[in-house]
Amino acid sequence: MDPIEDQSEVFAFLADPSTHALAGNVTRIDTHSAVVFLAGRDVYKVKRAVSFPFMDFSTLEKRRAACENEIAINKINAPELYLGTLPIRRGAHGLRLGGSDGSVVEWVVHLRRFDETKTLDRLAERGELGLSIAAQLAEIIFTAHERAPSRGGGATEDFRRRLEDTIAGLAEAEDVFAPAAVAALGTRLRAAYEAHEPLLKAREAQGKVRRCHGDVHLRNIVLEDGRPILFDAIEFDDAIATIDILYDLAFVLMDLWRRGFHAHSNLLFNRYLWRSSEDEIEGLAALPLFLALRAAIRARVTAALRRLDPVERETRAGGARQFFAAAGDFLAPHAPWLVGVGGLSGSGKSTLAQALAAEIGRAPGAVHLRSDIERKKLCSVGETERLPAEAYQPQMSAEVYRKLRDLAGTVLRAGQSVIVDAVHAKPEERDALAAVAAHAGVPFAGLWLDAPVETLVARVAARTNDASDATPEVVREQTTFALGRLDWTRLDAGRPLAALRQDALRSLGLSSA
Repeated sequence: MDPIEDQSEVFAFLADPSTHALAGNVTRIDTHSAVVFLAGRDVYKVKRAVSFPFMDFSTLEKRRAACENEIAINKINAPELYLGTLPIRRGAHGLRLGGSDGSVVEWVVHLRRFDETKTLDRLAERGELGLSIAAQLAEIIFTAHERAPSRGGGATEDFRRRLEDTIAGLAEAEDVFAPAAVAALGTRLRAAYEAHEPLLKAREAQGKVRRCHGDVHLRNIVLEDGRPILFDAIEFDDAIATIDILYDLAFVLMDLWRRGFHAHSNLLFNRYLWRSSEDEIEGLAALPLFLALRAAIRARVTAALRRLDPVERETRAGGARQFFAAAGDFLAPHAPWLVGVGGLSGSGKSTLAQALAAEIGRAPGAVHLRSDIERKKLCSVGETERLPAEAYQPQMSAEVYRKLRDLAGTVLRAGQSVIVDAVHAKPEERDALAAVAAHAGVPFAGLWLDAPVETLVARVAARTNDASDATPEVVREQTTFALGRLDWTRLDAGRPLAALRQDALRSLGLSSA
């Protein structure tokens, strides 16, 4: 789409090193909505004078408001990056940045420069996106959602309108998407919405709709001093960012999953749920719709952007089709199932469960329920805070197992697969878990991890910063347990994780690739 106003003079001014008193060059980065200038330690971002169906920067006043809103919104999550807004004024001697003399011809967002090679999309492309980053990101996004203000009043209807607008936009790109395929996807999106509209409205009433970041994908997250920082939140339309918190989370889950980072997506998903209240699990019923609409919107936007860059036209068209295909994949039916992972402390239950979760069920994989986490939540303490001995008395342990089974049933009713990770030393505990699957009408598989006592003791002794409170003494006590009838598949947990994971996948009838 062509700009509504000619901003070339402003762009040339900001690209000139003398504007910034620099000896070196200024780097210019163009996007569909902005032009960014990297000038030494500073960044200046100009809104393009464009108008899209989803974004309007067509007047100077709208661009000023968008700049000021961008600062206000992003200072919440990235106060160290967002410095303020500045005018570009025309005076007697031409354009100048800031000041109070002369007429304002443009507005810019002023940021502190960060290492642009450390955005998470770049790290992913270089194969440098570690799982620890996904774990940190869960905490960052959860905290952002906790402090985001709740806003109701029509958000579910806005979601429906956004869905319809997306379908219409896809249909307009006939040179990219086959009309029959768009019609089919539209039918599936509408059906998913109709099925979950009561849930969406209930979540809105519960305060789950908040003024979120709205655009949490890998390109809008940067690693600074080893910590992920969210930036470039939606600033041009509060309605677009006033959404269900799971829909906000779904963007980065979709982005990771589509790029093939399934384990990262699943870990982020599960660690977010570990921090959340139990009612978040019921919302997982709408997650396929959230993931699919996120992908469909990206398909539409990517297809529209190809008009801006004829050189990359076919590349962008191919990317748009990939997002479109992903949207359909997220809506594909997947029958959930329940997997139990048991074994004495130190046998690697949680490690194996995490390694398996992304392979089981629909995107972004199985919910990982861990007894250590649920015990800490029941006791209202932090994940790594050590509990007193009375928290491990039989009555408390029985409550933890009941809670795990209740949560597993809720997950299954929401359509997501689930892994329950606990010692499961008693036959009645294992039978009760299998009964949850039977009641839900889904398949069940139990995995039991065996390892030499010396291995178990060594692993427990080496643990740091973990939710488990088990000690070597606890392990030795567990070895005296009478396990009784054990009909779960027994696996050698003394083997390296890669080999153990392959054994587990084979036992579950899944690919071991």
